[in-house]
Amino acid sequence: MIRKINGVEEINKVMKIWLDTTVAAHCFIEKEYWLEHYDSIKNSYLPNSETFLYIEENHIVGFISIVNKNNIGGLFIDIEFQRKGIGRKLIEYVQEQYGDLSLAVYKDNEKAVQFYKNSGFKTMSEQLNEETSKVEYIMKWVR
Repeated sequence: MIRKINGVEEINKVMKIWLDTTVAAHCFIEKEYWLEHYDSIKNSYLPNSETFLYIEENHIVGFISIVNKNNIGGLFIDIEFQRKGIGRKLIEYVQEQYGDLSLAVYKDNEKAVQFYKNSGFKTMSEQLNEETSKVEYIMKWVR
């Protein structure tokens, strides 16, 4: 089941998924960077995005956040539930809801880049993330 996030308890569960999967997927960035950004993600980013949860057997196993009605700010699946089609279901859900979508993904996060390409996203440009000094792809999906 996919539904909108609701309440502080769910935010705390989402943040655990975010931290665990972010650190694992971005081994090319120091863990301290993500720990330093934890509070801003929790207190600023999530409240200012539309976040949809993937619920399986009454547990949150993944989520996707949309910013400004057209930007995927993040897609995170609990490590134990990855490679089971949950990310694809969340992408398809927001593609139906929002139409054209864009996102930024680190070039070094090769699994995510390939996932987005397989989901119909095209690389539009590259940019340097000033905070991490790592290259990001700007990708777009058009209905």
